[in-house]
Amino acid sequence: MSLNKTELVAKIAAETGQSQSTVSSVLDGLFKAVSETVADGGKVSIPGWIAFETVDTAARTGRNPQTGETIQIPAGKRVKVSVGSKLKAAVK
Repeated sequence: MSLNKTELVAKIAAETGQSQSTVSSVLDGLFKAVSETVADGGKVSIPGWIAFETVDTAARTGRNPQTGETIQIPAGKRVKVSVGSKLKAAVK
């Protein structure tokens, strides 16, 4: 089973009694706040559920899978998503 954003909004609206437009606005605000905070190097944590943070990656040597040629991959940043204990327990 998989939920896209529209289905998630509908499910949350049904469970909370809020309108779908209200729920959609709240989700949009959440995604915007998370992306801005993480982009600025901060960490967003919802204890027990999930955490988002930026981590630096070192420069490294890679290989082009089509040609086998060795390439240099520059240092950069990526987003690290950590799962909390409540979410882990819900999956078991």
